[in-house]
Amino acid sequence: MRDKGDALRVLSDEERRLLLIVQGGIPLAPEPYREIASRLGASEEHVLATLRSLLARGIIKRLAAVPNHYALGVTANGMAVWDVPDEMVSEIGRRLGQRPEVTHCYRRPRRPGWRYNLFAMIHGMSREEALSKIGGISRELGLEGYPHDVLFSTRLLKKQGLRVRDRAEPAAIED
Repeated sequence: MRDKGDALRVLSDEERRLLLIVQGGIPLAPEPYREIASRLGASEEHVLATLRSLLARGIIKRLAAVPNHYALGVTANGMAVWDVPDEMVSEIGRRLGQRPEVTHCYRRPRRPGWRYNLFAMIHGMSREEALSKIGGISRELGLEGYPHDVLFSTRLLKKQGLRVRDRAEPAAIED
């Protein structure tokens, strides 16, 4: 079975140039793929076909918008955690995950010293706003009687996807 490193070695020069363009983010423009095509010296249709091919071959997993919620003023990121009965966690988690206030919802195994098995990320402009949302969700879903806590982010972790090195750059391990 080939790994992603093998797959990246068989990229055409044009595919590599395209990945170098899009790995920094899709342009915030009315016609982003046309702008990418212009930078690549290709047609918009060719860029889209090449991206579809890279997706189909597993070179890239997805193209997605990743808004910077900190820049938008959404700085209170509260991970609400509950200890709910195992036989109820799937149903409660399904209902919880459908809430518009919840951006991520997980079932996780309990660990020694950690009793919680249901996790939901809720964002707010302030801790008070996030806590208010969590309180409303708890009341509406009947979670008030279960042990719970809220963990707030203390620092921003930079998220990024695959990074392709330009062939002209020296070899380095990239995070």
